[in-house]
Amino acid sequence: MKRPVKTSQIILTGIVCGLLMLTAVFAGCTSSTPAQPATTTAPTPAAPVTTVLPVATATAQPTPLAVSTTAAPVVVATTSTPAPVFTYSEGNVVAFTAASLKGVSPKLATNFEKIYPGHHVVFNLDGTQALRTQVQNGAYADVFISASNAYTTELTKGGYFVDGTVQPLTSNYVIVILPAKNPANIKSLADLAKPGVKIAMEDKTVPAGTATIAALANLAKSTYTPDWNASVFKNVVTYETSEPGVATKVALGEVDAGFVYESTYTAAPKDTYTAITIPKADNYLQTYTIGVMKQSTSKGAAADFETFMLSASGQQALKDYGFRPISTS
Repeated sequence: MKRPVKTSQIILTGIVCGLLMLTAVFAGCTSSTPAQPATTTAPTPAAPVTTVLPVATATAQPTPLAVSTTAAPVVVATTSTPAPVFTYSEGNVVAFTAASLKGVSPKLATNFEKIYPGHHVVFNLDGTQALRTQVQNGAYADVFISASNAYTTELTKGGYFVDGTVQPLTSNYVIVILPAKNPANIKSLADLAKPGVKIAMEDKTVPAGTATIAALANLAKSTYTPDWNASVFKNVVTYETSEPGVATKVALGEVDAGFVYESTYTAAPKDTYTAITIPKADNYLQTYTIGVMKQSTSKGAAADFETFMLSASGQQALKDYGFRPISTS
């Protein structure tokens, strides 16, 4: 005899079956979920890689290249750099020129180019000792203008000049310049030895330095004393590698006095300096020379420039800026 099925059993069975069916449905949903992130997330990191990296490499590399190409000429242009600064160009004259001709150089260039149309002169202005070193280390020059016979003689012995082209050009005396307001109240050469006075002078390797040392020695013998001479040198606070360097120190008021050439004082704008002259009997007359370089590949234009510098036009320009003719004694 069969037992009747209880209503509670039927309900329980239905619930179990329903739970089984729901489990199957959720299982199917869970197994398909990972497929969607795989298709949506994989392209996401790829996009930044392809768009960002090319921009980074395009902007990063040109910057150091630009710096390196602009920095090199600045190094070549410095005083003691032995590398060539200029190269040959048809009709151009590269003139390695003593720095004390800085003031007159624009006038010389203008006059030369008027007299010799098609020619052009470029001045490399520096201390003669630095120019000598540059030439000896291979720097290109067509003409050499020296403020020292010693360096001209040295280069001549080294075979750097075209034979017979080295000629006396002009001359210059040494002078003492003071700032326009003269804060140290220097009235005479004797005051240069006063305690606390700050003096600028060229190094002994610079032609103007050689001339200054000689003039001071002469003054110590003729008018003052060795003690005065020693006191003047004790007051020197800077030794410059070029004559214009001393003039700059004085103009800026960094020193109370400086020894320069007369031409530098004459070429300066009005009211830049006051000056104290050194008697000719005690002074040192510096002789400048000019010569055509043997290495020049524009010897015709170089010879024309030398001819111009020795001509009435070139000599008058030099005179106007305080240089003296060779015949000065």
